[in-house]
Amino acid sequence: MHALVARRGRFWLASNVALCFLATPAAVFAEPGVSDNKIVFGQAAALEGPAGNLGRDVREGILAAFAEANRTGGVNGRMLELVSRDDGYEPTKSVDATKSLINDDKVFALVGAVGTPTTLATEPIAAQNDIPFIGPFTGAEFLRGADKAEVVNVRASYFQETETMIERLTKDRGVIRISVLYQNDAFGRAGLAGVQGALDRRNMTLASEGTFERNTTAVKMALLGVRKGNPQAVIFIGPYRPCAAAIKLARQLGMAATFVAISFVGSNSLAKELGSDGAGVIITQVVPFPWGSSIPVVERYQEALKSIQPTDEPGFVTFEGYLVGRLVVEALQKTSGIPTRKALLDAFLGGEFDFHGVKLVYGHGQNQGSNSVYLTQIQSDGSFKALQSLREIDN
Repeated sequence: MHALVARRGRFWLASNVALCFLATPAAVFAEPGVSDNKIVFGQAAALEGPAGNLGRDVREGILAAFAEANRTGGVNGRMLELVSRDDGYEPTKSVDATKSLINDDKVFALVGAVGTPTTLATEPIAAQNDIPFIGPFTGAEFLRGADKAEVVNVRASYFQETETMIERLTKDRGVIRISVLYQNDAFGRAGLAGVQGALDRRNMTLASEGTFERNTTAVKMALLGVRKGNPQAVIFIGPYRPCAAAIKLARQLGMAATFVAISFVGSNSLAKELGSDGAGVIITQVVPFPWGSSIPVVERYQEALKSIQPTDEPGFVTFEGYLVGRLVVEALQKTSGIPTRKALLDAFLGGEFDFHGVKLVYGHGQNQGSNSVYLTQIQSDGSFKALQSLREIDN
């Protein structure tokens, strides 16, 4: 069987090669994915389809961090490689892809999984096999907590993002009628629960809501349901294509609400899909602004990305992928001897990772490194503006 292997922004086919356990003494005790000269990681994510840009961007960011490390000899002489398998943002396919990564590709750890419904299906597989599950691109609550010993989260949770949305809409803009349009699955319901919880704490209720199915852009009925509530603000919980379709339709219908999307939407992809209809859309982010050079880690990320994809523009999703990759590198550097899965996970416990502009802190029972949520707004030319509050937004 062949595996789709990703390195330096390109795919190529590579046959599985049986490990020769008698080749060196080190190989006798090496865990899957570890040899004398490399460590292989696996990613199950959408690489094609309506959410494909998200998986490809997370992958590209990880590859940029791995390539950066590999240029200086990898980690203790071992080069870092990433095997990526497409799951189409579908749970059943993600289960198959994850099992193939573990059983066929013999990866050392899983990294950069994308999506709530997919990780809901695949995280238990990692747990059953004692395999680290690092940097999933989702803010779902079920991945957070002391009972998830094999999970290492980088980003803030969806509950933190939605709390920020409601706080800023109510305090900065005086909004009292808030609606939600969400994907009808574990991801959408997680975002919806976050919004409802934030509203409950303020003795508020939803003005209206609408749902759409995963991997579709059929959002018209959902948006019409939302419009009935005459909302002052609409929160979108979904990936870029259906959210873009809904926002475009809302513009056509003359809805005057403030549109706010959660970070999973894929900001760069959303702005591109929306074109001129994107002006004014607010997006919460879980990483700092990826442009400019005032933050050292941002400048380093830009250089790493350019080294593997000279023509690609920086973005929030590739930056998050880069931070996940950097975290893997620095955690491995904290281990000694032949890397083991347990040693890698132990490196996170009680660990602080300071990337000079982004700090991730972990401890026993604390598997989420960052609690930071940022505000951004799409401009008329498709670029982004960093915001401190929604008082600054361009109407």
